[in-house]
Amino acid sequence: MASILQTPADVLPAALSLRGIVYRRMRRDPWMLLCATVLGIILLASLLAPWIAPYSYEQIDLKLGASPPNSAHWMGTDTLGRDLFSRTLYGGQISIAVGVVGTLVSLLIGVLYGSIAGYRGGHTDEVMMRFVDLLYSLPYLFLVIILLVFFSSSILMLFVALGLVQWLTMARIVRGQALSLKNAEFVQAARLSGTSGTGILFRHLLPNMLGPIVVYATLTVPAVILQEAFLSFLGLGVQPPRSSWGTLISDGAGVMSLFPWLVFFPAAILAAVLFSLNFLGDGLRDALDPRLRHD
Repeated sequence: MASILQTPADVLPAALSLRGIVYRRMRRDPWMLLCATVLGIILLASLLAPWIAPYSYEQIDLKLGASPPNSAHWMGTDTLGRDLFSRTLYGGQISIAVGVVGTLVSLLIGVLYGSIAGYRGGHTDEVMMRFVDLLYSLPYLFLVIILLVFFSSSILMLFVALGLVQWLTMARIVRGQALSLKNAEFVQAARLSGTSGTGILFRHLLPNMLGPIVVYATLTVPAVILQEAFLSFLGLGVQPPRSSWGTLISDGAGVMSLFPWLVFFPAAILAAVLFSLNFLGDGLRDALDPRLRHD
């Protein structure tokens, strides 16, 4: 019993030093640091688009038409003569916002839902997960389209709709983690000390599930970005003259054989973001895994 009661005290310092563990991990892994730098640069450039973009995203110059990259237009122009570099910077604002907000919505719902189902177990778990299975049987993009058509096709509704269908997998992941941890020694010690179920959930279970949650979150962001691109192609996402990386790629795909730069530049930036997020997810998983904290 003494060893059981000492377990939370052993876990607490590790939980308090998560920031330091992640920082040390990034210092040891140059690729992880490079990916974080690439993401930081792209995010910062997108946020500063109103100040660093050389042209407005909606400025049309039909005389230019689709011009290849040159000194005045670093990424060339599209078929309407709009500067592709400027539109890519502004498009990053929407793509990143859609990915981040959609992921946060899915995290908020999925983590709470899955942790409650896993920790409570029994009949509660059975009913809650059968509801998840029911939603899984429906085509999720069809649900998103219904939400956008029934309510509105605004950017805000796009954020919420994508998040509302992304939480299902997160709920399953968290529920499985909660099932495996709820009978661990440190949880039993918390129960013996009189900690409430809510306290156990938020102070003991969730901190020890950070690894899988963070990893799946890094995979959810690019998934949401790609889904936004598909919806925009259907006319339910970003509306002209605004653009996202997905709409830029969709627009350029139709004339790719004539003007390949219209696809290459936004696709290259999107690929860099996806690769960086996936690589960071792997590194953060190792850094946040409780079994590897002694490293």
